[in-house]
Amino acid sequence: MAHLVESMAFVRETPWHGLGNRLPEKQPLDVWLQAAGMDWIIENTEALYSTGSGSERRIQVNPDARVLYRSDTGAPLSVVSNRYQVVQPREILEFYRELVEVGGFALETAGVLKGGKKLWALAKTGEEFLLRGADRVKGYLLLATSCDGTLATTAQFTSVRVVCNNTLQLATDKEKDGAIKVPHSTTFDPDAVKAALGVGASAWNRFAETAQVLAERKVNRLDVTKFVISVLGDRDAPLTAQPNEKALKGVIELFAGQGKGSQLASANGTAWGLVNAVTEYVDHHRRAKSQDTRLDSAWFGQGAGIKAKAWTEALKLVA
Repeated sequence: MAHLVESMAFVRETPWHGLGNRLPEKQPLDVWLQAAGMDWIIENTEALYSTGSGSERRIQVNPDARVLYRSDTGAPLSVVSNRYQVVQPREILEFYRELVEVGGFALETAGVLKGGKKLWALAKTGEEFLLRGADRVKGYLLLATSCDGTLATTAQFTSVRVVCNNTLQLATDKEKDGAIKVPHSTTFDPDAVKAALGVGASAWNRFAETAQVLAERKVNRLDVTKFVISVLGDRDAPLTAQPNEKALKGVIELFAGQGKGSQLASANGTAWGLVNAVTEYVDHHRRAKSQDTRLDSAWFGQGAGIKAKAWTEALKLVA
């Protein structure tokens, strides 16, 4: 089966998705570019189309579109409008240069999805907190982009729960999702994005405070049932006729003791445990064609949406 992950690199422990090539720590960006498979340029050319047939066939130019392709292989990436602003693979890693050199960040992983249509890098911010039962949660900053219009260039604060490697995008309330998104109709300005991310420290502190509150909130059987149905089921359907029954049962089992870290004091019978049952389900157990499709979904697709919904529903338990 073909993989979505074209290539990627990482330092220290193998990532939760089990993909990539290990690098020694503190490597220069040029080494990261090569190891992560990002040492190429997104080129563009005219979009051509043919009309007629046989001797009447003519090749014409679409003046409103361009074809994006890889400089190294010539493989096509997408057809976009003339207004589409490309973010190059090198720009993704260069974004972190100052953060790594003077900001205390450390690159953890970087790579290419879907043959180059999506690019990302993830760095540890140095932020972390500890909940009851030695439940450690670390902060990361994910920068990702696409060249097929499926993803705005996005700088996203993300947490990783160490005991189970579950990932959760930071979200502190309904209005803020912890992300800075630059549409491809706009030029990517890394300095402006970093300035906007200046709220990250306070967002992390709010997230840590909320996690603490969730870890103190005990839940009963009714809370659990309503939560999993709200996140993965159909609130209008009776309990005995829920769609996605296997997923509902899987999350409940993870919460009830089968999940990694589910027996820690912070998670055992708490709203924080419910959140992590969902994140573990999405990151490790939800059906996927391969680990790379799971990664794509967990960070950028439907899986990310499920985890965000779990966080929103958990907040209702402590409102």
